[in-house]
Amino acid sequence: MHARKPLVPDLIRYKAMLLLLLSLLTSQADARDRAQRTAFFHDHPCPATSETHGACPGWVVDHITPLCAGGADDPGNMQWQELAESKVKDKEEWRTCRLLRKQRLDASAK
Repeated sequence: MHARKPLVPDLIRYKAMLLLLLSLLTSQADARDRAQRTAFFHDHPCPATSETHGACPGWVVDHITPLCAGGADDPGNMQWQELAESKVKDKEEWRTCRLLRKQRLDASAK
């Protein structure tokens, strides 16, 4: 009579593959190119300091269409956003991106 192999190694392998897939989806969807941000900054000086480099107190560079939703990582998809507004928008984008990642994962599992 053959002994059944424990399921633990299979579960660990499954979780590892799932985490790898999620990390690939995340890294591809959210990759940021520092040169693109620098180009945006050069053409759109900081609203607080009028500088084209350095810190911009109270402001952040925002992607108008989130990268995870197919937005481009280029200056045409960037805008200055006040920090308080950014925090609100980031929460909503986080929810949206989480849902999109789940849908991509579900579609790839079929």
